[in-house]
Amino acid sequence: MLPSLVAMLLSYRRAVRTGSDATRLGGLTALVGAGYFFVWAVFGAVAYPLGAVLAAAEMRPSAIARSVPIATGVVLLLAGCLQLTSWKSRQLRCCREAPGCWALPPPDRRTAWGYGLRLGRHCALCCAAFMMVLLGTDVMDLGAMGMVATAITVERLAPRPETAARASGVIVVAAGALMVTRALWGASLVP
Repeated sequence: MLPSLVAMLLSYRRAVRTGSDATRLGGLTALVGAGYFFVWAVFGAVAYPLGAVLAAAEMRPSAIARSVPIATGVVLLLAGCLQLTSWKSRQLRCCREAPGCWALPPPDRRTAWGYGLRLGRHCALCCAAFMMVLLGTDVMDLGAMGMVATAITVERLAPRPETAARASGVIVVAAGALMVTRALWGASLVP
């Protein structure tokens, strides 16, 4: 999230620069960043136990464990489809165009914190499909985290963000379809 957050914090600094001294502006920008990371920490605190439960279910030799590849494929299909929606485009626009997406509050501590919370919420919603991918695959897989971080950064910084979001959506849908097909094919071969 850091590469995309830096661009948003720079936009915030430019928007509130008028009438603020450099020290105060630095503090306000830090509060925006803290609010943003607070939202992500709450999201992580909710997502981590869910990921732990899914990982524990996957390790059990039961019907649930055998259905995990199919469920993972379905999660990927849903996440990819979410990337293709107009809702995703709106969330992405607010993430990229902040502070242009909302009326900029007066530059004080309380509103800077609130602005960071709002920015974090929009970014968390914008990244919902990618977080589904991580929960569905493996939250602690560094390769998956790297791919998701790259896709998020490309969405935020690319000249045509909707195209990048749709392209990643198509890739995730294809991966989900492949995973479901392989799981069903493998299940039909096992007596």
